[in-house]
Amino acid sequence: MSNATDTTHYVARPLDGITVLDLTRLLPGPVATMHLSDMGANIIKIEDKGAGDYARSMMHVRHELSQMFIAVNRGKHIIHLDLKQPEDHQTFLSMVDTADVVIESFRPGVMQRLGLGWDVLKARKPSLVMCAISGYGQTGPLSQQAGHDLNYIGYAGMLAQTADETGRPVISNLQVGDLLGGALSAVQGILAALLAVKMGKPGCFVDVSMTDAVFAHHLMPLFEFNTIGKAAPPARDFLTGGLPCYNIYRCSDDRYMAVGALELKFWQGLCEVIQRPDLKTQHWSHGQVVGSDEAMAVRDQLAAIFASRTQAEWHSLFEPADCCVTPVLTPEEALRHPNFIARGMVRTENHPTEGEYLATGPSVRFLD
Repeated sequence: MSNATDTTHYVARPLDGITVLDLTRLLPGPVATMHLSDMGANIIKIEDKGAGDYARSMMHVRHELSQMFIAVNRGKHIIHLDLKQPEDHQTFLSMVDTADVVIESFRPGVMQRLGLGWDVLKARKPSLVMCAISGYGQTGPLSQQAGHDLNYIGYAGMLAQTADETGRPVISNLQVGDLLGGALSAVQGILAALLAVKMGKPGCFVDVSMTDAVFAHHLMPLFEFNTIGKAAPPARDFLTGGLPCYNIYRCSDDRYMAVGALELKFWQGLCEVIQRPDLKTQHWSHGQVVGSDEAMAVRDQLAAIFASRTQAEWHSLFEPADCCVTPVLTPEEALRHPNFIARGMVRTENHPTEGEYLATGPSVRFLD
């Protein structure tokens, strides 16, 4: 795998000079601080003196550390403290004096029991930003319950909609609750709080509930509920399979094509490529009801058409047409795709104990 080839000139990372004390473990918090590190923040990851972050041994371990731990903790300084011991407790408080952000992912109440709650830290440094990532938030009847991504998206109503036509929920390999609900919501809240401090306001406490964040962004069923009083059945909503123009179709080689021809012009372009101009009027903007029998009949016609060629054949036909019809790549193919290579999103790194591995580039860039 070649190294990054992106030669675009980027400005200095905007969070240079910001120090973050990271008490998080596993996935949501470490990914949040990974993003902050990519933006220039100095991340000091604080692990306990026992097993440390559980991610060290989670999934597959080649030699000493898991690829999960290596990937999400890049660019961080790691130290070990036992916050229950007076000396280490005081060391942490001294570090707070020169930090801008403290982020933790314990269950609500743990930091208070350690004598490191928000009341203590803000009294020590009024400009401090403290972020707590939890499954269900600092308040509410579920606040003390344990959970993982699957539980959060289940409570938020998303898992019931991420289902096949039989209604059976399907587990995604993108942890929406952990990564989008937890990591990115934490980054959003921290950046807003830092901006407020920059404008002369005091620091604040950022309460991130992963379940709340998924619930707040699960918008399509809410639109349906407000329109007809209930959510659409699984695989029959506007963007989950209820339209032939926005669907996934199997090819003759058991590969798939993603059809995202939501706009009429793209649908008409698709109809030209598959040589079915008679279907140009069978688009949702012409009054086709989402999830209706008529829509599903058109979907079945497209399914038969796509089943007549291989994915590579369809890709060669659709690539010049520019109508939002693209191949569904495997993860291995995505790692080799020229676009990710050209933008420096796939890079080869070396770890002292684990050797060579592939890493992703930063998801946000700041151009000159």
